[in-house]
Amino acid sequence: MEKINWKQKLSSRKLWAAAAGMAAGLAMVFGLDEDIISAVAGAVVSLSSLAAYIITEGKVDAERLRSASAPEQGRGKKEETP
Repeated sequence: MEKINWKQKLSSRKLWAAAAGMAAGLAMVFGLDEDIISAVAGAVVSLSSLAAYIITEGKVDAERLRSASAPEQGRGKKEETP
């Protein structure tokens, strides 16, 4: 059984958009003002997009550093000519 990558799951914009939709639906059921519902849903989607961007850029930067610090394969070996 594989481990669940919660960091990746929680950085999903789809998850947060679905959560905002569900929260907006529940807010309507309980009679909250439409302006408040729109503001909260917009804030959730905006913040989740920002968080996903930051996490993704961090992963890209970490991979770039890992690739730059790893020695190149075959470095220092002479190529053999047939």
